[in-house]
Amino acid sequence: MIRVAIVDDHAMVRTGLKEYLTEHVDVRVTGEGINGADALELARKGEVDVMLMDISMPDQSGVDALKAIKERFPALSVLIVSGFPEAHYAASLLRQGAAGYLNKQCEPEEIIRAIRTVSLGRKYISQAVAMMLAESVSGDLKRLPHEHLSERELQVFLRLAKGETVGHMAEGMFLSVKTVSTYRTRVLEKLKLATNSDLTYYAMTHGLIQ
Repeated sequence: MIRVAIVDDHAMVRTGLKEYLTEHVDVRVTGEGINGADALELARKGEVDVMLMDISMPDQSGVDALKAIKERFPALSVLIVSGFPEAHYAASLLRQGAAGYLNKQCEPEEIIRAIRTVSLGRKYISQAVAMMLAESVSGDLKRLPHEHLSERELQVFLRLAKGETVGHMAEGMFLSVKTVSTYRTRVLEKLKLATNSDLTYYAMTHGLIQ
């Protein structure tokens, strides 16, 4: 029996996934959550083999939660199920320890296939992600400015784009205000932008935030 936890701030998504997963005799949903803090608590309880998690959630995002989970519970398989296209996050999150990345527009059969794969300790690479990685290796994929950011810079960028203050970010990321301000400066320089409003506009036009 594969124990699955679902972490997504949309009740309809959680309900739909739970109803679908209960149709399979080898899967049991053992927990639900709405944000990164819930994801950490579910991982701490230990009653989960595979965690399905969104990345765009209130309070603590899935990006931050993934990092914290892999630091504390490295054996737990975290499967990202996001509304954002694979090109924006898949490669970065796989590097950070995600067991796989699925777009919410994928077929339901792919979700159960991914769960069964990562429950065995393997990575699940969808066809879309595989093609993207292949193109990247061959040099055919032109990288966008935000794809040149480091993992930490990307986290700071997305939080700023959503309107978080430097002080709030410093507290949530366990960093000093000075360190977060330094990351902010680097992000602005790399994206060739001037203000937080510019960051928000960039993130929205590239589908990085909703």
